[in-house]
Amino acid sequence: GTERRRRKLPTSDILKSIIPAREWTEGGVKWTQVPSATPATRLDVINLQEQLDSELRNRRARDSGVCPVRQELYAQTFDELIREITVDSPERGVLMLRVRDDLRQTINAYRTMFESSIAFGTRKAVESEQGKEDLDERLKQA
Repeated sequence: GTERRRRKLPTSDILKSIIPAREWTEGGVKWTQVPSATPATRLDVINLQEQLDSELRNRRARDSGVCPVRQELYAQTFDELIREITVDSPERGVLMLRVRDDLRQTINAYRTMFESSIAFGTRKAVESEQGKEDLDERLKQA
């Protein structure tokens, strides 16, 4: 068969496409931070874990249940792991990005269902209370 050749993108281009540059202004100076293409060492990974644990404590993230602080910190850590994996293996990094995006989509769907169920339950409770008041009024009249 014929062999298809793919043009291999530089790792830095792949990183830029999956982790956008961060821009901010500080003291009247505009700063831009781009993802590093430097491979992570074993010590970098250990430091990342320690930094995550420290931030979880400092920001008082809950250990269980829904916790926006914990969710944000784990999302940042996962993005850094995707960056590290992409530097070593761009194909794996892109796959991890797909997994991350699917998980976020699933969590958002669950969040929407939860919010809808809360609204439904509240509506039913109000209707029930109104029905009870109507029944009490009819009993008083009888």
